Amino acid sequence: MRKFLSALYRFAGTWTGTIIIVLFLIFFVAQSFVIPSGSMKRTLLIGDFLFAKKFSYGIPTPHLPWLEIPVLPDFNDNGHLIEGPRPKRGDIVIFRKPDAPKVHFVKRCVAIGGDELLYSDKNLLIHFNEGDAYIEKNYPAAKVVKLLGKLWVKNPYKDKFPGINYTGKNEVNSFEQLIIYYPNIDMKPLLIEELDGDVYNMDGGINAFYKKVEPDHFYMMGDNRDNSNDSRFWGSVPYRYIVGKPWAIYFSIEHRSYDLVRNGKDIQGNGKDIGALKRACGDIDLNSDECKELWNKERFRIRWSRIGRNIDTLQYEEPSL
Repeated sequence: MRKFLSALYRFAGTWTGTIIIVLFLIFFVAQSFVIPSGSMKRTLLIGDFLFAKKFSYGIPTPHLPWLEIPVLPDFNDNGHLIEGPRPKRGDIVIFRKPDAPKVHFVKRCVAIGGDELLYSDKNLLIHFNEGDAYIEKNYPAAKVVKLLGKLWVKNPYKDKFPGINYTGKNEVNSFEQLIIYYPNIDMKPLLIEELDGDVYNMDGGINAFYKKVEPDHFYMMGDNRDNSNDSRFWGSVPYRYIVGKPWAIYFSIEHRSYDLVRNGKDIQGNGKDIGALKRACGDIDLNSDECKELWNKERFRIRWSRIGRNIDTLQYEEPSL
């Protein structure tokens, strides 16, 4: 045994051994990701560098990092070498975007196979597949409404996870974006008489979008609901594309420029973050040189308070940034 450990130690000290060990860890244990967009803000922030547990939902078929080329066949035809537990409602999940599998996304799982969703302006309602009795038993009456002959839970995650918000960066909110992009979205428009809220002039009038999640699929939405490209637009995520679960933040830095957070980087305003600018500048005119100077003092600031934080703990806290 001592000889084996000694030989293993010598092997680990070689370039070949180091590469094999690193690839083993990336393939089967943990992988590094960076948050590039504000879709999970203010739970996860742009510039958060985090480790993901690759074994939370089984062992995914390994891919070469950066190249995203699979190194083994998909033996089980489900994207995993070893099948594991499925994401639960409320989990933050790392997955491959179904229509672009080389791209990784981080979102919150809001519904699983068999669940039904209604999305209206700034409201998410879910009829869980366990049925009305389950909803009555597990949710307070104040959060339950009856629509379409069944019970729905209104905003089931918003009280539990304080980072969930509807702070829009553009003139149109996510509900209006769904109308603009329809029919190239994943939800069906409905007019529900009993549902409160504005009625939009589309197909004779609508006030909600509907979706029933397919078996062994998971509906992913960003916590920054009005600024998230998620399942509402391109569909549920099948198990085969589930990669893992965020673990801990190992580094976090504010790197965005003043022009980016004020105006965004394209015609849709991607990168725009007026909320962050207001927190830095307070009552000062956001378009002033004084505000720009204050923001530039924030730029490249390391967020020390986030380093080393476990995501499972952080997501339950009131966001401080």
